[in-house]
Amino acid sequence: MTLKLFLKKNAIAVIAFFAALITSIFVPIDRQYLDYFDYKTLSCLFCVLAVVCALKNIKFFYILAKKIVRLFKNTRACILALVYVTFIGSMLIANDMALLTFLPLGYFVLSSSNKKQYMAFTFIMQNIAANLGGMLTPFGNPQNLYLYSYFKIPNLEFMKIMALPFLFAILLITLCCLIFVKKENIEIEDDDVKLNKKKTLLYLVLFAISILIVFRGIPYVVGLIVIPLVLLIADRKALKQVDYGLLLTFVFFFIFSGNMARIEAVRAFFSKLLQWNTLLISILSCQVISNVPSAILLSQFTNNYVDLLLGVNIGGVGTIISSLASLITLKEYLRHNPEKSMYYMGRFSIFNLLFLVALTAFAFLIKLI
Repeated sequence: MTLKLFLKKNAIAVIAFFAALITSIFVPIDRQYLDYFDYKTLSCLFCVLAVVCALKNIKFFYILAKKIVRLFKNTRACILALVYVTFIGSMLIANDMALLTFLPLGYFVLSSSNKKQYMAFTFIMQNIAANLGGMLTPFGNPQNLYLYSYFKIPNLEFMKIMALPFLFAILLITLCCLIFVKKENIEIEDDDVKLNKKKTLLYLVLFAISILIVFRGIPYVVGLIVIPLVLLIADRKALKQVDYGLLLTFVFFFIFSGNMARIEAVRAFFSKLLQWNTLLISILSCQVISNVPSAILLSQFTNNYVDLLLGVNIGGVGTIISSLASLITLKEYLRHNPEKSMYYMGRFSIFNLLFLVALTAFAFLIKLI
């Protein structure tokens, strides 16, 4: 059972391991393997995940989001607030952490106010918001952090590339909430969750250090020393909660993509394919192998980081595996509604397909202007 649970929880990491293992047959292990890894990306990801886990343990994001939701007095405004909080949260704490933090809040709001009929729609919109909200910042999505570091994209250029799709995503999400949610009165139950002010201040300082590392303001080695040392004293549990499966996924895909790039036939095939249309190929790739592996693999065969960055962010919506964060939402929804799996998947597919088509068309329109 322990092995089964491990494989289920880290399925992508296991697939990445075997992908790396198989390619190692064609490219025997040598000194060049050490050049495959983007150590800065791995370090930044670890630091951000560790601090976010610490903040989550003191319910910082939950309390903040609950205060925001309480400002609104009707169903439409509350659901918009839940979706916006998830959207903004993904910019700061990454899409998977935003969903782990704010999906339970969505359930709490809708169940305590007797508005469970909006559960599937709210979860789907939170999922889309998490996958698209993180596109604006280098640390919003794991694939962003990798591409930002790998291509050494300047900060302002990164945000300039993603600004228009980001704004268009906000517009689409807002329109969906306005159209599909009625304006009904709502009351939310209270609870006694309180914030530890000293730990909050400490973790926010650590979070600021993590962000400075991402934006190249502080050497990543500093974060690797300071953050684990502080958390060993303040919250060892946070270090245990870090998604090491995600870190291992990166490690194995670094090996896989590095080996693929050294196989001449593969290099020629992908280089030609990406020369034809980097944006479309990267979007389609995400639908099959997810956005993080797509970013790592395709970066080996193109220097067109603008279209690649757009593609792996837009490609985060679509199929249930286009972003691993979508599996978190599915699991959370079925935990509360196990009998409605087909209902959820049907609505999920329709909304995600519409978002995918709209954002893809918008991205190509931007290229023409």
